[in-house]
Amino acid sequence: MIIRSPEPEVKILVDRDPIKTSFEQWAKPGHFSRTIAKGPDTTTWIWNLHADAHDFDSHTSDLEEISRKVFSAHFGQLSIIFLWLSGMYFHGARFSNYEAWLSDPTHIGPSAQVVWPIVGQEILNGDVGGGFRGIQITSGFFQIWRASGITSELQLYCTAIGALIFASLMLFAGWFHYHKAAPKLAWFQDVESMLNHHLAGLLGLGSLSWAGHQIHVSLPINKFLDAGVDPKEIPLPHEFILNRDLLAQLYPSFNEGATPFFTLNWSKYADFLTFRGGLDPITGGLWLSDTAHHHLAIAILFLIAGHMYKTNWGIGHSLKDILEAHKGPFTGQGHKGLYEIFTTSWHAQLSLNLAMLGSLTIIVAHHMYSMPPYPYLATDYGTQLSLFTHHMWIGGFLIVGAAAHAAIFIVRDYDPTTRYNDLLDRVLRHRDAIISHLNWVCIFLGFHSFGLYIHNDTMSALGRPQDMFSDTAIQLQPIFAQWVQNTHALAPSLTAPGATTSTSLTWGGSELVAVGGKVAMLPIPLGTADFLVHHIHAFTIHVTVLILLKGVLFARSSRLIPDKANLGFRFPCDGPGRGGTCQVSAWDHVFLGLFWMYNAISVVIFHFSWKMQSDVWGTISDQGIVTHITGGNFAQSSITINGWLRDFLWAQASQVIQSYGSSLSAYGLFFLGAHFVWAFSLMFLFSGRGYWQELIESIVWAHNKLKVAPATQPRALSIIQGRAVGVTHYLLGGIATTWAFFLARIIANIFASHFGQLAIIFLWTSGNLFHVAWQGNFESWIQDPLHIRPIAHAIWDPHFGQPAVEAFTRGGATGPVNIAYSGLYQWWYTIGLRSNEDLYIGALFLLLLSAISLVAGWLHLQPKWKPSLSWFKNAESRLNHHLSGLFGVSSLAWTGHLVHVAIPGSRGEYVRWSNFLDIPPHPQGLGPLLTGQWNLYAQNPDSSSHLFSTSQGAGTAILTLLGGFHPQTQSLWLTDIAHHHLAIAFIFLIAGHMYRTNFGIGHSIKDLLEAHIPPGGRLGRGHKGLYDTINNSIHFQLGLALASLGVITSLVAQHMYSLPAYAFIAQDFTTQAALYTHHQYIAGFIMTGAFAHGAIFFIRDYNPAQNEDNVLARMLDHKEAIISHLSWASLFLGFHTLGLYVHNDVMLAFGTPEKQILIEPIFAQWIQSAHGKTSYGFDVLLSSTSGPAFNAGRNIWLPGWLNAVNENKNSLFLTIGPGDFLVHHAIALGLHTTTLILVKGALDARGSKLMPDKKDFGYSFPCDGPGRGWYL
Repeated sequence: MIIRSPEPEVKILVDRDPIKTSFEQWAKPGHFSRTIAKGPDTTTWIWNLHADAHDFDSHTSDLEEISRKVFSAHFGQLSIIFLWLSGMYFHGARFSNYEAWLSDPTHIGPSAQVVWPIVGQEILNGDVGGGFRGIQITSGFFQIWRASGITSELQLYCTAIGALIFASLMLFAGWFHYHKAAPKLAWFQDVESMLNHHLAGLLGLGSLSWAGHQIHVSLPINKFLDAGVDPKEIPLPHEFILNRDLLAQLYPSFNEGATPFFTLNWSKYADFLTFRGGLDPITGGLWLSDTAHHHLAIAILFLIAGHMYKTNWGIGHSLKDILEAHKGPFTGQGHKGLYEIFTTSWHAQLSLNLAMLGSLTIIVAHHMYSMPPYPYLATDYGTQLSLFTHHMWIGGFLIVGAAAHAAIFIVRDYDPTTRYNDLLDRVLRHRDAIISHLNWVCIFLGFHSFGLYIHNDTMSALGRPQDMFSDTAIQLQPIFAQWVQNTHALAPSLTAPGATTSTSLTWGGSELVAVGGKVAMLPIPLGTADFLVHHIHAFTIHVTVLILLKGVLFARSSRLIPDKANLGFRFPCDGPGRGGTCQVSAWDHVFLGLFWMYNAISVVIFHFSWKMQSDVWGTISDQGIVTHITGGNFAQSSITINGWLRDFLWAQASQVIQSYGSSLSAYGLFFLGAHFVWAFSLMFLFSGRGYWQELIESIVWAHNKLKVAPATQPRALSIIQGRAVGVTHYLLGGIATTWAFFLARIIANIFASHFGQLAIIFLWTSGNLFHVAWQGNFESWIQDPLHIRPIAHAIWDPHFGQPAVEAFTRGGATGPVNIAYSGLYQWWYTIGLRSNEDLYIGALFLLLLSAISLVAGWLHLQPKWKPSLSWFKNAESRLNHHLSGLFGVSSLAWTGHLVHVAIPGSRGEYVRWSNFLDIPPHPQGLGPLLTGQWNLYAQNPDSSSHLFSTSQGAGTAILTLLGGFHPQTQSLWLTDIAHHHLAIAFIFLIAGHMYRTNFGIGHSIKDLLEAHIPPGGRLGRGHKGLYDTINNSIHFQLGLALASLGVITSLVAQHMYSLPAYAFIAQDFTTQAALYTHHQYIAGFIMTGAFAHGAIFFIRDYNPAQNEDNVLARMLDHKEAIISHLSWASLFLGFHTLGLYVHNDVMLAFGTPEKQILIEPIFAQWIQSAHGKTSYGFDVLLSSTSGPAFNAGRNIWLPGWLNAVNENKNSLFLTIGPGDFLVHHAIALGLHTTTLILVKGALDARGSKLMPDKKDFGYSFPCDGPGRGWYL
């Protein structure tokens, strides 16, 4: 009797024809979701369609169906990859200079793209050598093709067609394994079989076949190419494969065939399977015989590994047994249950694979430059930089993806009820300890890594290089990294005696490989600069890990939000119930992690770029002298933040910002465009959803008004979508900016508080006077204002080294000082101050005023002196006092000072209290004033030869209307300024009697306002109710006052440079720029404050009943019209202003400046001409020499005005042209958009269609909770 073992049961692992092939669903967007399949009601449908199309978990809960979809989609991805590769090979065959490059790779650049001659873009076709013009590519394909043994365009065509065929096969396979023979779930979960096939089949046989190709094709062809043989004369690849004798001529061991292999005499093959190490001195790449040996070796390893796991035959390991046997002393049940997790949660498995692949990609980035695998790759610096940058970015994104899918696994697939005391459960239970420790590490690294740079910047600024952390002062040598380098450098003589040199020349030694006069690789020294920047790497990496790991560990719950698992992977905010809590979902951690990943990778690629240019890349002379691209400046410049900004970012950006009109101009355009995309992202990241939805409601109103509203209702991006779009723009903009920067470089080579505020102002001005009197050089500056620099104050800093002391010792001082750019010196000189004693007296006087203001503030808070509410509401009395007292009397007093002190001072007379009554300001005293002969005060003005502060050329007039500027000081005539202040004093004194107070004479502001009802009725009740509304709201009053003051401050900025009032200030360009910038910024902040208080008024103080049908109410009723029109104006201005710049940039970049759009600002030029400027050719008003305005002006008023307008010595009317037209429209865009945002904020402050009850929330509130879509 024969006992047979039972026949193993054959498992059917596929379902035949499970799903019918049909194209019907292609016509039903969103067929996978019942909600989306209904069609678009709002624009949110489009976002949901794209977001959920590949989220197979949301389509079905059937794991088998999900697995099949993923498997089929993988074939589709492979098809796209083959199609892309086919395109690359086709470009190389059809459009490239590959054959020319192959004949001279050291002098001809690789190019595979030729730009067609349209709109001037053919300028991008640069000369890459060998008479070929095209775009230089930096992908490394040419080097791969040479290493593969490709020698002609025909071979590239053949490979391209082969890749197309494989792309088609992949598409077919995707369809076949979903519709015809779909694997069952058990097949997907048979991990031992899968691992065996991947290891032995994919990796093992793949490496073995590539080793065969390298041995039989690449090696012989490259040997011929290295010897200088014409590629056309080299035998074709199949000849080497089929003719062993041909190979034997190059590698004698081929004569013996496979005998040495079977007799274990493998050393015979050492002529084509080598273990040399280092680089081929001809190509600068790894020895091809070394790489062939490497692929053969790992093929054998993977083939052996492919038999490691137990399948049908019962031999080998079981992964489940291995995992469950793995129990440590602190891990409870250890890895028990992990097998089930990884075989039932594809998110967990994908997370693990992405983490490993991301790490591997980053390792590839570092190996590709230190051990360049392809010929002539090492000397193609653009390609080296591109490959490193590319692989670093890809690795970063993959690792963030790993964290994302780990979090999705925790939220969707992790079941805490079945996981008890295993490794994962214990990690989750200890998450607070893990995150808090990691947080401490990040804080420690942040302070200490950045602190070293702060120390160095400070010491450098203070001129103390001996106290900096550097290789020449306080050294922080990376001794551990240097030890690792040295260990590898010594390997050939110690641990790897079979190798002739170390694995990479970067480790150390004295060897250098140069190809064609360019350095391929040399030992890379590490020093203090590397120590500093590597700790920045550690900091950014740890923070990225902190954010991502926190997102994973807290994906299901946290103390703040225990029910996160119910909210899912992505949810925007947790509503007002828990404080409007945002940024807590797992997706938000991925979102934040992406920013820190961007930080981390950016620092790495910047470090690589600068380090290689400084210490590796360069040229070598016939005498063996190496000249690096940046001359080895990394070690000394990169140890300060300022060095990074100055010597890396700024210095190396010169090529990209000067690329216009050259073949690199596209990089300049990308540089600008990517900056815009990056800045554009901030719009999504800073603005909340509610803002946009309210804006869209107004735009919808406009479309309904015009009857062009679409059926699909527009919706603002959700918070989730806004963050996704924002981070996408941020990353793509940043990456593209870096790309353009790198390649262009490397290829080119209230009331009481008001008194307190006044006290602070007086104290501050007193301090200015005191500092200059004590430590300045006012008395010497007034002797020569054009050549002596005004000193603001001395610098006393014990940290200053001698270089800093010398650098800051200026303006004739004996020690370090700060130069004044405030204009105070010029102001004091103009108003008659001449000595330090004058400055001290002024300082004491202002101190007294400061003290009085403090006392006044305290006094008016005391019960006896506290003003009543009716006092504050007495608007007529307050206006009269402000106009007459504050403005009128002070302007009159200032006129008196100018006439009695400043004007005599400008004529060399020193008037003080001691001689104030002895020196009359005018020879005829008060006679002309009392007799009405005021014109006498204007006679005998200062002559054009007058020297300021002397009697030379001085006159006697005190109140003039000369116009123009003093020829020496280029400032307004002091006698004109005195006349101006006297005139406005009279106007304000009269205006101060305009409003009705106790005496019943004058206007009532309330009557004025309420009588203002336009007859057409289009403003309803007009201004009725405004008086009480304004009088009862301090916020409304403050908003009006701030708006007025903001406008005036901006006007002051414009007038201070065009009509300079102070002596010699027009020639101090830095002070002019500082004052203009200062006043414009102040104006901007004040105007924003006006709208802020306007919004607060609408929320807190606005009374709808009191303002029924008046202008305020009607403005709120018509806010949609206002906002939509203003939105349209902003959009129009945005597209048209930026559009003109984009057009002009493109035309300049393409070298066709004659095609720029240049528009003359004729209206502005007409206005200037009307004021007397003759250079534009307009014959109008004061520019018309025969007109009445011109003649009257010459004979009656402002005789110096026309001279000043047409002189080039001042900034009165600067000549304007197309450049001004463009930038003024850009300014208009900025102003309109700012106004749109601020006006919308004020008008929608009480409520909007989206949130009618905003007023109940107040002026500031975070989110509106899930009920209305989490609006921010």
